[in-house]
Order: sequence, then structure tokens, then C-alpha cells
Amino acid sequence: MGELAEGPALLVLEDGTVFRGRAFGARAERAGEMVFNTSLSGYQEVLTDPSYKGQIVAMTYPHIGNTGTTPEDDESGAPKVEGFVVKEASRAASNFRSKLPFREYLAAHGIPGIEGIDTRALTKRLRDRGAMRAILSCLDLDEKSLLAKALASRQMTGANLAAEVTCAAPYEWVDGAACDFSFKPAGRAAPPFRVAAIDFGIKRNILRDLVETGCRVKVFPAGAKAADILTEKPDGIFLSNGPGDPAAVTEGIECVKALLGKAPLFGICLGHQILALALGGRTFKLKFGHRGSNHPVKRLETGQVEITAQNHGFAVDPESLQGLGAQVTHTSLNDGTVEGLECPARDAFSVQYHPEASPGPHDASYLFGRFIERMKARRGS
Repeated sequence: MGELAEGPALLVLEDGTVFRGRAFGARAERAGEMVFNTSLSGYQEVLTDPSYKGQIVAMTYPHIGNTGTTPEDDESGAPKVEGFVVKEASRAASNFRSKLPFREYLAAHGIPGIEGIDTRALTKRLRDRGAMRAILSCLDLDEKSLLAKALASRQMTGANLAAEVTCAAPYEWVDGAACDFSFKPAGRAAPPFRVAAIDFGIKRNILRDLVETGCRVKVFPAGAKAADILTEKPDGIFLSNGPGDPAAVTEGIECVKALLGKAPLFGICLGHQILALALGGRTFKLKFGHRGSNHPVKRLETGQVEITAQNHGFAVDPESLQGLGAQVTHTSLNDGTVEGLECPARDAFSVQYHPEASPGPHDASYLFGRFIERMKARRGS
């Protein structure tokens, strides 16, 4: 267990804005891009989502931590956020599933937090001026010193953070647990569709949903070569979510270029952006991104509106898709950005949001079924 922080803490933004509050979690100092999440629940999934690598996250919901934490809700092996900002951090865990209180969980993983600040004012500043670099500390309380450190920290643009959160080697995921590739559960036939998932920062619930819909999943690192993936003769290829600038994931883009057309391909979030880049499109950085579990998306084919879970700071430029054989299938009802695309000639489709919705609504869970149908059609069964 790491040392629990107490006493004053500072959050300093790169524009010089200072927020004074109380420390909780670990006694530490961390810099990162300051962003906000509008989810009402699911804070543990937010903490452990690899897509938050390099970011300090503020929750707009005021009371966080009241359900404690349990390993079953981790979306990766450990929290990936750089720091956590809340209005009030609960000191009690009112949930029979809880194994470790929220504050102690953060301390155990070396993640600093700050509470007692005006999170509404922070969110409004980020909406007005955009996401910006920041530093959170309970060790150094000198505003000028912290501002200098924030300004010296890395920019999100150009950062290949997928390389920092991907798996070290290929592995198979079966029934919600990582296991040796040769393992087969006793008394159960292997799932019918073999899926190669490229891990740019994959969430565990995505893997569970793929298995539950009838896939046998082998996960490959972000730097995997197309030839190694195709050696497994996959029925389908999945491109995962992940952090950072998609244009910086050059190995992944080149790999996807070589994989296009070889098997049905389904991408989400960063995987969606990498698919667009592999097709020849462009991406750009959003002012403050989309992060939360209440984002409305319009499905252009039917006019239906899906309420979706999202976590991204970059988006696909729709004009860059012209003449590439790709069509926009979904758009954001908040700002009109591209939320889905399809390339029929390459048997590839993707969405910007998270259909596994952990946390969030399940309006988009049909997309996993669509992936299965594509693999069935390709196999001819």
C-alpha cells in the first residue's frame, strides 16, 4: 500500500489557472493533459481505461468513490490516468463487492488526486479554452514552479501512447481471462470465429464481448506485423481503442494497410481513427474531446439515435475521406463530427465510440453482431 496523501494540493493549468484543494490518493506529483468526463458512474473503469494514459481526468459528477473498488471492474491491469480530480472523494465504500476503498486504491497504484475544488469552473475553462497541459501535486506547492513543470510536459499531439500501454507479446483471451494460447476450456468446443485483436490500449470488456458473441480472440501488440497476424488465419480483425495521437501510431497504420481486405475488419475509437488513416484519410485534435457515457450519435442509415460511451481527443476529418471508397455512417449530434465509417470494398467498418459501454448504455452492442455477420458472410456459412 502506498502512502496516503493528506493536506493541501494544487492543480495548475498551462494557462496559469490555479486550483487549490485537498490531496487524496497517493503522495505524488504528476503532469498530463487536463480533460473532463461527464459519466455519472463507472469511475473505476475510467481510472483503468488505457485510453486515459497521459491525462489527468476530472469527473463532473460531484461525489466519487462511494462504491469502493473491486478487481473485477478493472479494464486493464492498473489505473492508467496520471491524476484524478473530483469535487468530493468518498471516505466510505457502500458496496458488498468492494475490496479496497477508493482513496486507498489510488494510493496503492501511485495515482494522486485532488478534491474540494470547483470542478464546474474547471470544466467550463476547458470547454472555453480547450484541453491543456496541467500538473497535480501535493509535494510542490509553489505555483510558479508547477506552472514551469506543466509547460515542460509533453504535448498530446504527436504522442504515440499506444506503444506505452499495449501488451508485450501475443496472448489469447478466453472467457474473460488471459491464458496460454493452447488452452481450451474442458468440455467446450472452441468458438467458431477466430479474431485477431490489435491492442492499442484495449479494454477487457471489449474482449469479453467478443468472446460472448462467439469469437476466439488472440491479442497482438500495437507493433505487430501484418504477416504475423495473417499467419493465424483470422476470420476477422479487430482494432482496439487506445490513447494519444492516432497519426503517431505509424506501425499500426502500416499494419492495417497490409491487412485491409484480408478479413472483415472492425475498429473502435483509436482503431476507427487508424482505419481512416490507413485508407488515406486524416485526423485532427478536438478542442476538448468527447469523454463520458451520455453522448448522442445519429445512425445515418436509419435515423436512429444511440446514446454512447466515448473517450477520445482526436477525430476523423470527413473531407479527407472523399474518393477513398469510405462513407460516413454515424455522426455526433453534439458537434457533427464523424462517429462511424464503412469501406465496403475492403470489408471494413468502425465507430468512434465504445459499443462495449463499460461504463455506459448498450445502445450500440449490435455492432458486435454485425462483425459476426461479416465473418459469417466471408466464410460462406
